[in-house]
Amino acid sequence: MTDLPTTRWWWVRHAPAFCIGGAIYGSSDVECDTSDDLSFRGLAARLPEDALWVTSHLTRTRETAAAIFDGGAASTTPLIEEGLGEQCFGEWQGQTHDDLARENTPAYHKFWLAPARHVPPGGESFTDVMVRVDAVIKRLTEAHAGRDIVAVAHGGSIRAALALALGVDANADAGLCFTVDNLSITQIDHVPGPGAGGNWRIVSVNQSPV
Repeated sequence: MTDLPTTRWWWVRHAPAFCIGGAIYGSSDVECDTSDDLSFRGLAARLPEDALWVTSHLTRTRETAAAIFDGGAASTTPLIEEGLGEQCFGEWQGQTHDDLARENTPAYHKFWLAPARHVPPGGESFTDVMVRVDAVIKRLTEAHAGRDIVAVAHGGSIRAALALALGVDANADAGLCFTVDNLSITQIDHVPGPGAGGNWRIVSVNQSPV
């Protein structure tokens, strides 16, 4: 029997975003702080060579990828996948959680009772994020089977990838339990074929770049 190829996904959360007063930025296209040269050199050293690189469409992921290349990773032109973008929080973007708590709207209250499935006004739910992230993962895993794929993305999209690897669709809130720090590495391998636990193996979560 021929061994089927393992596809290794290396997820990197973007560098800290510039936002005013702790405001929720979600899918807003804000820039990020790429001044942490030590972390970018660490990422360049730890991420695999000859990988396929992919980012979301948002500036902060593209800036982060460029800073990793400047830190010593072999430069390439990443694919841009809008499906890997951060969750859209709609009307809440630009406000702080303190602002929303003071307003105490029913929508904000419901969000904390069932955050994965509740849709912020004018936005999308975490389960919506899971659907679009799943589509990108499946397509790229099939098209580039056996390769290393470096995905520079967002806290929400990385948590969605973890939730999908765990198969927690019926309890999507579990996917929000993971800590995903800026510039951390999360590795998830796709191992096709029969085996306990399905086709996905979570190798590491929220690993420091240095």
